[in-house]
Amino acid sequence: MNDHPSYRPLISSVLKIKNMVCNCCIRVLREDFEKAGMIVEKIRLGEAIVSFDPEKINFNQIEKIIKDDGFELIIDKEKLMVEQIKLAVIELIHYYNNANSLIRNSDYLIEKLGHSYQYLSSIFSKHENITLEKYIILQKIEKAKELLEFENYTLSEISYMMGYSSVQYLSNQFKQITGVSVSDYRKGKEKRTNALNDLY
Repeated sequence: MNDHPSYRPLISSVLKIKNMVCNCCIRVLREDFEKAGMIVEKIRLGEAIVSFDPEKINFNQIEKIIKDDGFELIIDKEKLMVEQIKLAVIELIHYYNNANSLIRNSDYLIEKLGHSYQYLSSIFSKHENITLEKYIILQKIEKAKELLEFENYTLSEISYMMGYSSVQYLSNQFKQITGVSVSDYRKGKEKRTNALNDLY
């Protein structure tokens, strides 16, 4: 007879999570999952694979941890697709250096997500209070702000990197979105970039 307590298998779950847009998000969730007694097998933007003892932790507790950290558990398939679109846009514009000048946004999203651009745009507009085109523009302007503040790039270089056909096109769109000119923005000293999931 075995006197040891019986072994309880852990449940492994793939969690799709909304509003994870940076490494900080990953770190916060990892820490809170582990603090709750969960094993984090893998975690990346928009997704976490965790294992846990179902007698100690239930799904409602996991959802509460995610919500308390400012994120949202995605169950709806269309909402999941919207979040994947957002992450793909952020990945291309913010993390692929100089890639945006070489790859059209639409081509990248089609290849990355395996759907037509028309479908992706339609799903995005259905669940967000903004069009996909406007979302991409906001992300591009946010990246341009970062380059203007923290890097020594010329306006021509930034225009090229962000996929604009000319400095004038970038300047016009920048002023339209931010309310200030590119040159006036560059002269400012305070940090004015926004959280990537809080642009609208």
